[in-house]
Amino acid sequence: MTETLTPESQALKESLQDQGVKYALASFVDIHGMCKAKSVPLNHWGQMMSGSELFTGAALDGVPQDVSDEEVSARPDPNSATILPWNSELVWLASDLYLKGEPFEACSRGILKRVLAEAAAMGFTFNLGIETEFFLLKEGEDGKVVPVSDRDTLAKPCYDLQGLLDNYTWVTEIVEAMNSLGWDVYSFDHEDGNGQFETDFAYCDALKMADRFIFFRLMVKEIARKHGFFATFMPKPFVNRTGSGAHYNMSLADIQTGENLFYEPDDARGCKLSKLGYQFIAGILKHAPAICAVIAPTVNSYKRLVARGSMSGFTWAPIYICYGNNNRTNMLRIPLAGGRVECRAADIASNPYLGAAILLAAGLEGIREGVDPGEPNTENMYNYSLEQLEEMGIRFLPRNLGEAIAAFASDPLSEKVMGPLMYKSYIEFKSQEWEEYHTHVSDWEIQRYLKFF
Repeated sequence: MTETLTPESQALKESLQDQGVKYALASFVDIHGMCKAKSVPLNHWGQMMSGSELFTGAALDGVPQDVSDEEVSARPDPNSATILPWNSELVWLASDLYLKGEPFEACSRGILKRVLAEAAAMGFTFNLGIETEFFLLKEGEDGKVVPVSDRDTLAKPCYDLQGLLDNYTWVTEIVEAMNSLGWDVYSFDHEDGNGQFETDFAYCDALKMADRFIFFRLMVKEIARKHGFFATFMPKPFVNRTGSGAHYNMSLADIQTGENLFYEPDDARGCKLSKLGYQFIAGILKHAPAICAVIAPTVNSYKRLVARGSMSGFTWAPIYICYGNNNRTNMLRIPLAGGRVECRAADIASNPYLGAAILLAAGLEGIREGVDPGEPNTENMYNYSLEQLEEMGIRFLPRNLGEAIAAFASDPLSEKVMGPLMYKSYIEFKSQEWEEYHTHVSDWEIQRYLKFF
């Protein structure tokens, strides 16, 4: 392949060389949002940027290709170039997949870009912030997984300063790495589970945020590993502790001026949200069961979406399809400052390209159809009885992956967003995941039934 560089691409290459970079990672994601890549010496930069790196889709999860199909190629986005804070000889680039010279229909990043183009045609920029929750753990002497700090044992460890200080070295290394990349971390804390942490950083346009989210999970794992620990983005690793969400904070801005179109200080409902924002909410609520299959994508995700489970207190996770003001028991929350909508059903295992795409598509439909979601719910939704919820017309979110995939399969929005290839592949892959889990005989069953009958 002939190396042809634009002046901008040549300047980027030279800048990377000046910073000591030796290799470039042409990276894309599979159905799970996990990084796949080839490493390319920087002197082959031009070829890589033109799509020289080929990948056999059939060898990967959820890249719908047969073994006889032509390989897909990765075309890196130069705007995503990120030097690895833990290894400055490598630069990571988020890539779009192509097939036979055309965008590959089932590329996760490409799916988001298609919906973003739809928003742009309506005059909108989609801004997104994602709250990142995760656990930092180690294997104890008995082989059991435990928090890194042996003092991290409180029954309610949320915001625990001692737990944060015990983990200061590695948590601040993660934060400093984020800030070195220009992500503007504005807070971080010990979360509600032992060994659980959260970092909050500035929102940006949805494509950039999705790229950063993918890189964040990679980076946290590598930094934890360097210290002899491991990070997990499993949504619910412990039955008696809260799970790890990835709350999507969403707003639409005017594509010309950048003005936040969701902000309305004189909102009669008191949420400081505009009519456009309410219509966006209504679209998401309409398609919530199908959306749940994408933003809560694993069997384990639905162990998080419970009110109590075996815990002593509430999980803080939503279980109903409803919205409210600053009330955290709704699927969709409007924070005190207004001007944005927070989806609390999304978890840290979600593929952010697919999650952002289907949430945005649903919201845009609500805007086009001019739908209103009704009045916000301002009380603790966990305290309502089933009869009261039914009278209010409030539905449950799917209670397991099987229900979620059935909803996804039956909702026309799913195929519209994903395209036929990813739609079919997603249903097949996740249905198989549910079937394998459903037929697995668990330790709980052995303990309960083996000697009982």
